[in-house]
Amino acid sequence: MSSAPDREPPYVLRGDAPGVATLTLNRGERFNPLSIEMVLALQEQLESLRRDRSVRVVILAAAGRGFCAGHDLRQLRGHAGDLDWQRLLFDQCSKMMMAFSSLPQPVIARVHGMASAAGCQLVASCDLAVASDHARFALPGVNIGVFCTTPAVAVARNIGRKHVMEMLLIGEPIDARQAVERGLVNRAVPEERLDAEVARYAQIIAARAPAVIAAGKRAFYRQIDLQIGDAYATASEAMAGNLSLPEAAEGLQAFLEKRAPAW
Repeated sequence: MSSAPDREPPYVLRGDAPGVATLTLNRGERFNPLSIEMVLALQEQLESLRRDRSVRVVILAAAGRGFCAGHDLRQLRGHAGDLDWQRLLFDQCSKMMMAFSSLPQPVIARVHGMASAAGCQLVASCDLAVASDHARFALPGVNIGVFCTTPAVAVARNIGRKHVMEMLLIGEPIDARQAVERGLVNRAVPEERLDAEVARYAQIIAARAPAVIAAGKRAFYRQIDLQIGDAYATASEAMAGNLSLPEAAEGLQAFLEKRAPAW
């Protein structure tokens, strides 16, 4: 009697610590390409986290020697000429990327190795990013005849226009130092300190009032692409709403009483 075949390992693993959930891309042997299966698995995890009030901050990490190689080129080639499938993939991927900014919890990208094309887009879609000083970032599609148009949407909302166009037109990677200087990454640290630095960010955020963080994050992304007058109107309404929260009352009272707030 033959044994049942091994089940395929999950595309995304979730690990939990108090207040912190870590999602790990789990195709490290192939540099975690964003196949349609990976995209859908990430989307499912994000939707689950959206409803999980025990989680105050999310870390996005990756298995193997690199963060993410971008879209699965074998899969793209296998569906060459199938315009409906291509549209489905990029539509689903765009929804998944936008889910990071609409998630109530802040998301920190933990980046090591290469973040290429849609992998670079993934980093840009997170709220914060901490990278190994050996990490590299690229929009190299032009090198193989596929312009990185969708990755550029997120990356261009992190760094300046000419820097993005350089990445798109030249196709060469930038290093972690350049990524910090250009605003794609918050901090680059030695590889051996990467986990500790990500954990430090996560612990600081997890200690904050979650309702305040969620409201502030929502308002930030709502106003960021508005004209300045509309942005101020949106932000003013958000500030007024924030001050009506019990967490704000407790925080202000604690400050006046020179004690730690009880959130």
